Amino acid sequence: MSQHGFEVEGSETVYSGAILALRIDQVRMPGGSIARREVVEHDGAVAILAVDDADRIGLIRQYRHPVGVRMLELPAGLLDGPPEESPVAAAGRELFEETGFRADEWSLLIDIAASPGMTDEVIRVFVARGLTEVGRPVGADDEEADLTVEWVDSVTAAQQVMAGEITNATSAAAILAYRHVMSTGSPLRPADAPWPLKPAAFTARRS
Repeated sequence: MSQHGFEVEGSETVYSGAILALRIDQVRMPGGSIARREVVEHDGAVAILAVDDADRIGLIRQYRHPVGVRMLELPAGLLDGPPEESPVAAAGRELFEETGFRADEWSLLIDIAASPGMTDEVIRVFVARGLTEVGRPVGADDEEADLTVEWVDSVTAAQQVMAGEITNATSAAAILAYRHVMSTGSPLRPADAPWPLKPAAFTARRS
């Protein structure tokens, strides 16, 4: 039995801004009816679980305006660099800008669909090892001018997730995934592994 195709019969852009766009699709449902689906287009993002030789994870505490608090989370950033910048190169750039560290070893930990009921945003999380401190670049502005860097033992970080002290979804999932890797020996994928769900609509819209 073939699966329904969910064809898009029409689409309207409601808003297009600096980091996202909102479109409304008219999608044909099983049975023939047409349903309205609101879709947030997004560049996608990368996040970095940087771990030092003592198994401490580098976390940042940064103000997040929509929730109005400083959240403890992994360094992360949008895939908004030049077209030739690979996701792992973007991760290296964000790690340097937010923590002042560079890494010699990169592996893929997990991909996370942020909220697939409403957005195409997917975050690719890397594990970074072989860290060298080089200092954060000067001239940080906006929220990044206020962020602080904290190094937390990975077991403690997992406990903070379970205690509700780390609530950023990407960070929580990545920390628990990392503890699974450490406790089971599960292999990590290479940093350049295929990314089938890498967002493309918003990038195509801008170009």
